[in-house]
Amino acid sequence: MISLRQLQYALAVDKTRHFKRASEDCAISQSALSTAIAELETQLGIQIFERNNKQVLVTPQGEQLLLKARDIIARVQELYHLAESDRKPLSVPLSIGVIPTIGPYLLPRVLPRVRKRHPDSQLSIVEDQSAVLVEKVRSGELDTAILALPYAIEGLHAFEFWAEDFYLLTHRQDALAKRASVAGKQLRDSRLLLLKEGHCLKDHALSACRLPATETDQALAGTSLYTLVQMVAGKMGTTLVPAIALDQLLHNNRELAAIPLKDPGPHRRLAFITRLNFSGVNSVDYLRTLFREELQRKPSKYEASH
Repeated sequence: MISLRQLQYALAVDKTRHFKRASEDCAISQSALSTAIAELETQLGIQIFERNNKQVLVTPQGEQLLLKARDIIARVQELYHLAESDRKPLSVPLSIGVIPTIGPYLLPRVLPRVRKRHPDSQLSIVEDQSAVLVEKVRSGELDTAILALPYAIEGLHAFEFWAEDFYLLTHRQDALAKRASVAGKQLRDSRLLLLKEGHCLKDHALSACRLPATETDQALAGTSLYTLVQMVAGKMGTTLVPAIALDQLLHNNRELAAIPLKDPGPHRRLAFITRLNFSGVNSVDYLRTLFREELQRKPSKYEASH
């Protein structure tokens, strides 16, 4: 009989397109994973993967099977969460995705309180870009994800818990550093540095300032907020940073100044997203409340919940 474990192994191979990496992800030996996949193919009478020493390909029949397997795994996960409403919050495992422009600045502030209240909670955290996390939530690979809105999440439910503005980060020797605030249109003559394509923070920042993408210097686009901060410290330009990240980014960085934007906010909203029929929705809503309370309890001087 086909087992859920076999389907999980097959999905791991499909994800990595490499048997050794898939076995490492599944915490089993490569030979055990290969045997399980071979048994699955024998039981079904089809070949799922074409493999040689250089690559792993999925057959057309394999594509159809893996599509069904993802649906089966998602439904089984729903069964595990089905009785959650009758249990204490966070009494079952919960997988959470988070984008890089939120995770490092939000989770260290909030997760200690979650752990203190629920020492037995089993939260697994995955960091990735918004597009990847949305698809993982849709497919059931993740239970929920923390995103910055606005973002396209059709067919999913959003639990908003915080809203924030952007600040212009500039070197103290820059003329803009002397201003009490700055309007987006005033940045047209500034060398504006933002994240590379694929990071929703770039779109949110440009939208907040009402600037087109052509106003940014893509030759100096960064891969993280920390990279952008170092560029600004090196007098290579200015950048836009969300309020939640400023305390960490400006720590012991006296040569930098954070100037509030005049453009009306909030410039982005933080939310948990999940499937409409997700049975663990109570835990997600509970986390939303916990996160909001903690952020309100100890906001930085740059933050204000809108």
